[in-house]
Amino acid sequence: MPKKLTRSKLIKKLDTIFSRWVRLSNSVNEICTCVTCGKESHWKDIQAGHFISRKHYSTRWDERNCLPQCVGCNVFKYGEQYKYSLYLGNKLSKKLLIESRNIIKFTNAELEDMIKEYTERFNKLV
Repeated sequence: MPKKLTRSKLIKKLDTIFSRWVRLSNSVNEICTCVTCGKESHWKDIQAGHFISRKHYSTRWDERNCLPQCVGCNVFKYGEQYKYSLYLGNKLSKKLLIESRNIIKFTNAELEDMIKEYTERFNKLV
């Protein structure tokens, strides 16, 4: 019987598969475009940038909150949140901000279910 993963390992595993799915599902012929600067890169060379910080679990794995960003925008320019909000539009940006204020704690079973779901979705794209 396989050993149960710790909560932190479940979160890390979900972050990884979610990021891979976000990048590949937003690619055309495996090329992604950064939502804040327009730079094009292979899906493996771009990041899954979050409009609302990952510290907010209520929007951390929300597909509307996570889109491809180049390393320059996501890391060195701290996510370019203003430009990101322009890409999303005022209505969605406000909605995500409001939703991010909700306090949510996913159970380990919920994290496992999301890992399974995004693994299946990713595998359909590969």
